[in-house]
Amino acid sequence: MSEIITPALVSLDESLGTDKRAVIDALAARVAATGRASDGAALSADAWKREQTDETGLPGGIAIPHAKSPAVNEATLAFARLAPGVDFGAGDGPADLVFLIAAPDTAAEEHLAVLSRLARAFMRDEFTAGLRSAATPQDVVDLVQHAVSDAPAPAAKPAAAPAAAPAPAAAVAPGLTVDGRPARIVAVTACATGIAHTFMAADALTAAGQKDGIDLTVEPQGSSGYKAIPQQVIDDADAVIFAVDVDVRGEQRFAGKPVVRVPVKKGIEEPSHLIAEAIAAVGNPAAARVSASAGEASTAQAAPTSLGGSVKRALLTGVSYMIPFVAGGGLLIALGFLLGGYNVTDNAGDVVLHNALWNLPTTDITSPLGPLGQYLGSVAFIIGSTSMGFLIPALAGYIAFGIADRPGIAPGFVAGAIAGLMGAGFIGGIVGGLLAGLAAWWLNQLNVARWLRGLMPVVIIPLLASIFASGLMLLVLGGPIAWLMTALSDWLGGLTGAGVVILGVILGLMMCFDLGGPINKVAYGFATAGLSAGLAGDDRYLQIMAAVMAAGMVPPLAMALASTVLARGLFTEPERENGMAAWLLGAAFISEGAIPFAAADVFRVIPAMMLGGAVTGGLSMAFAVTAKAPHGGVFVFFAIDNFWLWLIAIAAGTVVAAFSVVALKRFAHRRGAEPVTSGADGVPQAVATA
Repeated sequence: MSEIITPALVSLDESLGTDKRAVIDALAARVAATGRASDGAALSADAWKREQTDETGLPGGIAIPHAKSPAVNEATLAFARLAPGVDFGAGDGPADLVFLIAAPDTAAEEHLAVLSRLARAFMRDEFTAGLRSAATPQDVVDLVQHAVSDAPAPAAKPAAAPAAAPAPAAAVAPGLTVDGRPARIVAVTACATGIAHTFMAADALTAAGQKDGIDLTVEPQGSSGYKAIPQQVIDDADAVIFAVDVDVRGEQRFAGKPVVRVPVKKGIEEPSHLIAEAIAAVGNPAAARVSASAGEASTAQAAPTSLGGSVKRALLTGVSYMIPFVAGGGLLIALGFLLGGYNVTDNAGDVVLHNALWNLPTTDITSPLGPLGQYLGSVAFIIGSTSMGFLIPALAGYIAFGIADRPGIAPGFVAGAIAGLMGAGFIGGIVGGLLAGLAAWWLNQLNVARWLRGLMPVVIIPLLASIFASGLMLLVLGGPIAWLMTALSDWLGGLTGAGVVILGVILGLMMCFDLGGPINKVAYGFATAGLSAGLAGDDRYLQIMAAVMAAGMVPPLAMALASTVLARGLFTEPERENGMAAWLLGAAFISEGAIPFAAADVFRVIPAMMLGGAVTGGLSMAFAVTAKAPHGGVFVFFAIDNFWLWLIAIAAGTVVAAFSVVALKRFAHRRGAEPVTSGADGVPQAVATA
């Protein structure tokens, strides 16, 4: 492996500009000038995109802008000692020591390990002191090369003062003990690139733990891999710290532990505060805990800090867990129609109960594939219908789970089943789930005798919460909600002409507003909740399903069209690569394929996507297209009536959204932004700077 830094990559006491963008541009240009990057502008754009996501200034006058970029040929460091310093977002002032860390997007593990060792060197005072006192670029190179090797770092010229001998372990303060012994904490650190912040946070937490005299073990999850903390150490720990900007790998290992979850920079800037916060959570029954279902910390144990935020989180949880029931069931029903014909609903139950593969039906054959198609279609339809029957109970059950964790599931499912029984539908499921979750959460806060605690989650809470939530649904709320659902159905039935199109426009706007977020989920939940009624013969609901699915396909398809066909020069190389993948994601109705584009340029991408979604939703409703499947995009063509008109609606919205986003990127420049122009190779030469 070649040297990661050379004197040509070092700038000492020069002014590279008055703001951080100018410094990043200058360092990226220096990397390109040495032949280590094919395009300095592209490297700068990737580093700036990372900087906009999270500023890279650190305490102590340090900044580490960094990026993985296809423009980088080999792992490289460029260094500048600035006079005067430049603000990179650190709380204690400008940075005078700036490293640009440039890694290829396919960097080998050995390169990533080298960069990680450099990041850890930033936490050593003797290293930063050596950089500030270095007399020549070669002095900086020597310091860095020793920092990334296992050899001790040399003194800079002139020699830096020798480091003080390590202080003896500090006595443990009373607030840092658990049951009279030093607290045991485990931590995970991880950042988006897994190179710099990950390891700096790990070292900062480790140093703070040693200073405070507690038992703290850190697992840095970097790009070059990670060594998992032994499970026994996790089991013995009192609490967990997640200083992360990305998902924790293997989070279920920490299930049940009190957790403090913060951005990775907090681990660098406030390690002692995080330790104190984690220890305070040990004895707090309202503290957040790592969910056994992994993925995210469950705050079910905690009193909600915001009613709106708590309700939104619970609703999203319910819809997320409900979707697999709907998607799987709906696709099976569509497959049943394909195999058994559209009259399969008439006698599917009798066919399945009274026949078998070795005893195929002989009468009432409606399948174009004959008796075998009739039987297999009936089987698929029955399984799908059964899955769809869980829609409202699953929605309510997992809304309750989002509020009260496991104790809420049973009363939530029961309340949802009662809502279905009373005809309260989708709205009834939401209300029942909220009631069950709140009841279970409140019961779980009760301070009961020790002998009763074991019975609470498995007997007492499900019993009392079910009585409360389901009783209210049966005695008070179910009837009015059922009346509301009937009124909604009648209103839909009365829509004609422009009213139908307007409904499609509204649904299209909602589907494209947040690309899988709460508003998108509301529109999708509304469509899937009516799918059962649609399959029973009410085509209005099937039209809504078709409009929602079509509009949800527009954002990824539009961004694919814009970034790979219409205006490649307006997008970075990673965005063009995302655009290639977005063709397939859009075709499969995965709206999240447009999220990378929206995250980088929300105020120009989202309005354009909403415009395209509105066009598609309105046209789909105007064409009276129906969809008997809730997911799958073009791959469930057999479940789409008027399939070609449906494709025309999608194509129209895609073209409108793509041309709109191109126009906005060309002409609607954000304040302080430079117009984006492309060079001969199509790589952007300037990127908007919000």
